[in-house]
Amino acid sequence: MESIIIGIAGGSGSGKSTFTNRIKKYFGDDVAVIYHDNYYRRQDGIPFEKRVTVNYDHPDSFETDLLVEHLKQLKAGKTIECPVYDYSQHNRSSEVLHIEPRPVILVEGILLLADPRIRELLDIKVYVEADADERILRRISRDVEERGRDLNGIIQQYLTTVKPMHYLYVEPTRAKADIVINSGKNDVAFDLFVSKIGQLLENLG
Repeated sequence: MESIIIGIAGGSGSGKSTFTNRIKKYFGDDVAVIYHDNYYRRQDGIPFEKRVTVNYDHPDSFETDLLVEHLKQLKAGKTIECPVYDYSQHNRSSEVLHIEPRPVILVEGILLLADPRIRELLDIKVYVEADADERILRRISRDVEERGRDLNGIIQQYLTTVKPMHYLYVEPTRAKADIVINSGKNDVAFDLFVSKIGQLLENLG
């Protein structure tokens, strides 16, 4: 099966997941979703207190080699065993996700467009941007509600790694995107995007 691979990048809290989920909902079973976050490196030998302080917004914190390999396998029509990251433990869990190839493969992550090997595999590269205030507020809300984090820890992490790494590594990848959208809820961008994916799917036929 031929697959269209679409990369969705952008800062933490920019609306990537909102946009990804809308596409997934629209195309249903034709879509598989992979999150770059699941490819954070294992940190089994590191105590929890140390894991909390790791810079998770630096390209080196991801096992991108494995993601590249998995995308190639999916493109070749093979099923992959995707790792699963446990945010509450700051480490990979023992689970794996069984992901089968689909006509549309969405890959999402803050640093997705930073690696040339991944960019080469993407048929469409998207960058979702949002105002810095919006991003931090969304991040706080998500990390407290979904990831069991405490407020002071979130703020500390944001100021020491998330914010500086955003300007150093994430924002420059905006220039690598084919499409830049200003919100995950942008209906015009979404409609155009759906139309483009529809065309590509027809061409695969």
